[in-house]
Amino acid sequence: MYLSKKTIRLLDERLQELSSLRPIPPTILQKTQERFEVEMTYNSNAIEGNSLSLKETYWVIQEGLTIKEKPLKDHLEAKNQKEALDFLYQLVDERKRIAVNENLIKLLHNLVIFDSDREIAGKYRKGEVAISGSKHIPVRAYKIKPEMAQLITWLQQNKKNHHVVELAALLHYKFVSIHPFWDGNGRTARLIMNVLLMKAGYPLSIILKTDRKKYYRVLERADNGDPKPLCEFIARSVIRSLNIYLSSVQTSQNSRDRFISLENLSKKTKYSAAYLKKLAGLGKLEAYKENRNWLSTERALQDYIQNRERKRG
Repeated sequence: MYLSKKTIRLLDERLQELSSLRPIPPTILQKTQERFEVEMTYNSNAIEGNSLSLKETYWVIQEGLTIKEKPLKDHLEAKNQKEALDFLYQLVDERKRIAVNENLIKLLHNLVIFDSDREIAGKYRKGEVAISGSKHIPVRAYKIKPEMAQLITWLQQNKKNHHVVELAALLHYKFVSIHPFWDGNGRTARLIMNVLLMKAGYPLSIILKTDRKKYYRVLERADNGDPKPLCEFIARSVIRSLNIYLSSVQTSQNSRDRFISLENLSKKTKYSAAYLKKLAGLGKLEAYKENRNWLSTERALQDYIQNRERKRG
């Protein structure tokens, strides 16, 4: 196992808490899903260089507007990403048996890339490619089909050997290592990862653009034989989504469990907001990001203090 016991406990507790609140009221569910679709579309595309801002992404996919002076390709990528997410939600909502296989992967890639580059949509590359800014060399084109078949076999054989979040993170890494398509591999990988997570009851997990450098670093660590940082990184994105859903649903929540800004949290303790932000960034304080702002709870801070005191003792 690559995830720490603490992380697994937190994932399981948060999922159990969310499950106990289901069914989520339709209005809250719809608004939260719409928010996540916009965030996922913006962040996943922005990581790959799309120039639309979060607000512009909302205008494009929710209002159907065209953003002046922004490339057509960026508009099409936003539209396609939204269509892929709608498809994902439909599969989960209809409780269909979703098998992660090559057909589903090609279908997701087709949805992600179709309008911006139809010639390569849903088709494995037939030539060599390099990953910009990475030392990793993807497999040769003639090895893609056997490597993808091997990936699906690995997934089937390891379902019970890993926590589902760990399994999703490893699947994500193995897929991008193969890099089977000319373009759209990162966006497709993040969708495939979410297939496993959503099947298990987790909400859509989003890797933030602001965490792009860290994202690339943990992928590079995995290239060097250490997938643990990547698994922990993905787990934190899952916990962030769980916390957002919980804060949306829990109207009668204990005040110690309510998420507040680190600025406000610092007023309830001797720690500065800057120090709390450092703890959150290191994963020592349970917190999640709203845009560029970190939010946490009094209970999470108390847990951190108690854990630190136990270690000192």
